[in-house]
Amino acid sequence: MLATMVARLLEDAPVEEQEKAMANDPTIGAIISGMNPQHAIVAGLGPRPADSMGNPWSGGYIIASGNLLADFRANLNAESQGRLQVARIYEMIDDRGVKDLLAVLLARDSYHQNLWASAVKELEENEGSILVPSTFNRENERKDIAYDFYNFSEGDESREGSWASGEALDGEGEYQWLAEPKIEGAKPTLQRVTPKMYGTPPSKK
Repeated sequence: MLATMVARLLEDAPVEEQEKAMANDPTIGAIISGMNPQHAIVAGLGPRPADSMGNPWSGGYIIASGNLLADFRANLNAESQGRLQVARIYEMIDDRGVKDLLAVLLARDSYHQNLWASAVKELEENEGSILVPSTFNRENERKDIAYDFYNFSEGDESREGSWASGEALDGEGEYQWLAEPKIEGAKPTLQRVTPKMYGTPPSKK
């Protein structure tokens, strides 16, 4: 649907309309003035499998960690970002036909968010934990600091949040608010990098 929409918007687009849009909206003017020439040179004004910055689609967009709960949360985030950006585009345009298409995408993204949120909830209930991975032996981690909140902000308003006191969401500990992290070691002394790396030489002063 999106590819067809882009193609139809690019086909027979009169220069006069583009100039009018640029004059009425500085943002549109900046976008059109900075048009990616690959849309014309490479794709002949057709849609390209690339993002808004011109980066081509690749397998890097695929999340496959081997843990369903982690992956489903990533999917929920992606759907949330997608719906957010479509909603912003919806408010930026006046074309009724494009708005009608975006209304469909918004509705489908609403369902997709519900879908992944339901799947996440089901997995959490089945595994008995919200933590990923849920099967790691927690005796092997520093549980004495697992529920500490370190305040790195000015003031102490952060201590009022549900994340700073009371039972932890995973039900395995109590949140604790700390003004700053506990100091447990001395200041580290690092060795200089090997001269073969040609880094910045030490000061001669």
